[in-house]
Amino acid sequence: MDLPIDHFRLLGVSPTTDGTTVLRTLQQRLDRAPDQGFTLDTLQARADLLQASADLLSDDDRRQAYGRELTSIAASANGAIAALEIPPSKEVAGLLLLLEAGQAQEAFEAASRGLQPPQAPALGSSREADLSLLAGIACQGAAAECRDQRRYEASARLLQQGLQLLQRMGQQPEQRRRLEHDLHTLLPYRVLDLISRDLSAQAPRQEGIALLERLVQQRGGLEGENDPDFPASEFQPFFKQIRQFLTVQEQVDLFNRWAEAGSATAEFLASFALTAAGFVQRKPERILAALQRLQQGNQAGMEVVMACQELLLGQVEEAQALFDAGADAALQAWAQEQGDEPLAALCTHCRDWLTTEVLPGFRDIDAEADLDAWFADRDVQAYIDQQDRIHGRQRSTPELGAGWPDISLMPPMAAVEGLEGLAGGPDGDSADAATDGEDEEEEDDDDLWDGPGWSWPSLELPRLQLPALRLPALQLPAPAFADLPRWALPTGAAVVVAAGLGGWLLLRPRSEPVKPLPVQPLEQPAPSAAAPVVAPALPLTAADPSDAQLQTLLEAWLKAKAALLAGQTPAQALDAIARPVPVERLQEQVRANAAAGARDSVNATITGLRSLERSPRRIAVEATLTYSDRRTDANGTLISETPSTTLRNIYVFARDGETWRLAAFRPSP
Repeated sequence: MDLPIDHFRLLGVSPTTDGTTVLRTLQQRLDRAPDQGFTLDTLQARADLLQASADLLSDDDRRQAYGRELTSIAASANGAIAALEIPPSKEVAGLLLLLEAGQAQEAFEAASRGLQPPQAPALGSSREADLSLLAGIACQGAAAECRDQRRYEASARLLQQGLQLLQRMGQQPEQRRRLEHDLHTLLPYRVLDLISRDLSAQAPRQEGIALLERLVQQRGGLEGENDPDFPASEFQPFFKQIRQFLTVQEQVDLFNRWAEAGSATAEFLASFALTAAGFVQRKPERILAALQRLQQGNQAGMEVVMACQELLLGQVEEAQALFDAGADAALQAWAQEQGDEPLAALCTHCRDWLTTEVLPGFRDIDAEADLDAWFADRDVQAYIDQQDRIHGRQRSTPELGAGWPDISLMPPMAAVEGLEGLAGGPDGDSADAATDGEDEEEEDDDDLWDGPGWSWPSLELPRLQLPALRLPALQLPAPAFADLPRWALPTGAAVVVAAGLGGWLLLRPRSEPVKPLPVQPLEQPAPSAAAPVVAPALPLTAADPSDAQLQTLLEAWLKAKAALLAGQTPAQALDAIARPVPVERLQEQVRANAAAGARDSVNATITGLRSLERSPRRIAVEATLTYSDRRTDANGTLISETPSTTLRNIYVFARDGETWRLAAFRPSP
């Protein structure tokens, strides 16, 4: 056979080594024969090959001729390399010297060929035993070289080939155990090698994920300690490192499977991954699933996390209650330092939680924790509205902040929505100042919204300066990851919660069962011989309209809105019954439905109405309604439905010139 090595490398000397050094090196090599268990025949053949190389290199004439031959081979254009011709009887010894010269992979490949037919040695022969042993040692050495070069998957393939070869030969059980151990300890590196590849390399990455699952299973789960070769002190940093190479969906799938197997840590991580996916993809359903995982897991110390998730779902009061229940003394002190507005502190904390704990650590996520953009998203708003309806039906008490069903009659009105024309708004202007400027002297007497139980929402929350404070670590079920992300708020961080977010969240109304109020009957005209001339009901121009007339005006608005949302033409002109702001909001809702291909069928009936406050330019009434709705797509398929429920609202009518029109509404306290 031809051995791909020259005499210098076989003996282990350089081309400039003198003859004396050559002989000294020969003696050292003979004295240090391998002790892995090779037969005496192989060791003697090894010594003969070393002696032959030393004889040539210590003879000046032969050495010079050999040097010229090597130079000629190196200068040839056909890519030839120097090689030594070894007799078959010394094949194993030659491969052993090739291994000693640092060419482990070449030695393994040659030994593997020697064990294959037709070159396979006789069963039970010393040559078979030596070749098998050499193949195992060379395989282990070649795999170690690949590992040192960070070619972990190539290293694993070599080890697998060596194991298969030795198993087929039925040889070297001890060497097989060494290869199996090396392959086992290589598993984390293979995982890192495969999943760190480009996302387009689907097959290798999927193999890496499968190996990761096998690794976790071998450990007995994320919290397991069944692998003495990979203790928790090493596994935890490794796991933290590889998470950044996994996409958010890959993490959701992995953690779900591990959580189903009973891992509390996986349950926690699955909740974070679902939250990240839901926030980036604008899918509140995934955040709800994340919240439910923590609720079902019933792990201690999760209240603050669930508070942030509840906030993202628009459930402000539930979020505040959870935050108050779960925050430790340091976190509570930090929240108090933010000012008198609890929602501002909660929003700030949620934003920093998303920034530091949730969004990092996913290969396909590079997003900012923009709460304004989250709550401004149409899909998020539609989902929260739908959940409000469900909560409004299911909750029987409002103590924890029952969500107010979106009754699809008229949007809640903050200053930006039309209440800027009412006294008590943030600018202090009266309804008349916003329209025709008349009767400004009546502002102070007609301040509806400053009564007990009502506070005007902040339209822009203050810019908050966060202290240099590291909040306590989350307490995960033991044993938990020591290096899991910790709560920390950066020094000098600041946030401005926009008016749309602060006002919208603060204006989340409540629903509660109420008794219908009696409708005051219309006054019946006295009988007379001639029928009186009846003024038209709308537009309403009476100086002091009765409750019945106001009810007629309100019913006209409800019917007009229901008609528009159903894709029909209303019987009444909108500008005759409502001010521009509610009309514009209704038209925006109609346009949004048209863009989404959806249609709302609304049924609202006033069952009671009573006056709360009257002045020449403004009237407030409390109305009780029976309400239901159905939302369908363009094909008539049901999207959502609110069964019949009772609502109670306060409606405000303003007189613009001689005409009374609907100006705003809010839930009754």
